[in-house]
Amino acid sequence: MRPADPDRIIATARNWLGTPYHDQASLKGVGCDCLGLARGVWREVVGEEPFPIPPYSRDRGETGTIEVLADGARRMMIEVQVSDAGPGTLVLFRMRPGAIAKHVGILTAPTRFIHAYERLGVIEEPLTSAWQRRIAFAFLFPSI
Repeated sequence: MRPADPDRIIATARNWLGTPYHDQASLKGVGCDCLGLARGVWREVVGEEPFPIPPYSRDRGETGTIEVLADGARRMMIEVQVSDAGPGTLVLFRMRPGAIAKHVGILTAPTRFIHAYERLGVIEEPLTSAWQRRIAFAFLFPSI
């Protein structure tokens, strides 16, 4: 599996900027959550989603031994070391120490990323040290 062009991933993600936040949705300009943003970028760059996404909990402090998002991403994306994550990489965040990864974003530069955040919608913002230390997994979108 070859990785998709990172510039195309970033351009596609930027087309979602301003989309309102809506839990478990994935419609550009209408509403999405962080996973919905990643799903929408996938559909535009790669194609049909390979499997349906089941309903999921918004509890970002949820603990457990199963990394549902990371396991799902491994089925369809190219996993890379967090230290190797660059522009165009999908990153998964642990919002609390010991919690499972429940938030996703797409790196647009070494110090910036796009994500969907409650009350703010899809935004691009600095990848501060607070965000950087929460990155738990990194994946590349595949090329079709």
